[in-house]
Amino acid sequence: MKKLELKFLNEDEKTVTYSLEQPVEPADPAAIKAAMDEIINQNAFTSSGGDLVSIKEARIVERNVEEIELPQ
Repeated sequence: MKKLELKFLNEDEKTVTYSLEQPVEPADPAAIKAAMDEIINQNAFTSSGGDLVSIKEARIVERNVEEIELPQ
């Protein structure tokens, strides 16, 4: 499963991550940055360390899980 992770810095200079499942691919860096700027401008989210103040990074993360059948 892939997720788009949006990483911001808050007032305490701590990283705050928001994850969105099933991102549109290929990723549009300009649209992602515009959305992140708007999140900050609208003060849409807050964290225990205060408001979000800057963009740190964005990335697509994929997690693969493989079940292991154990002998009985």
